Amino acid sequence: MLAHAGEILDGADAVVPVPLHRARQRQRGFNQALDLAKPLGRPVARVLKRVRATSPQSDLPAGRRHLNVRAAFATTLAMPRWAGATLVLVDDVTTTGATLEACAGELLDAGAREVRAITAARAVQRQP
Repeated sequence: MLAHAGEILDGADAVVPVPLHRARQRQRGFNQALDLAKPLGRPVARVLKRVRATSPQSDLPAGRRHLNVRAAFATTLAMPRWAGATLVLVDDVTTTGATLEACAGELLDAGAREVRAITAARAVQRQP
């Protein structure tokens, strides 16, 4: 990711991994977004938390994904330290962008100056 995300990381103050709900984190034993964020050469700001368990986005049709993650994220007490910062969200995959949009909205509402995003993969659905 680091080799392909230079422009997105340029000038960024920190990377923010998309959080898992604590139940899913316990079940998995790791957060893939956190693992992807660590080697990106920026401070890792754990300023988001998932406050509501959601259905896996991959199980839902595109039209329901935004509703699924609405009000699922909130900022942590560490966020004021990053007010005015340029933050880069990190996740494993994006399809509709609903999760990234929900997270970015929370960060901007809490005072981030700019929010960018990088993912390891982008799911593309081919049209017949």
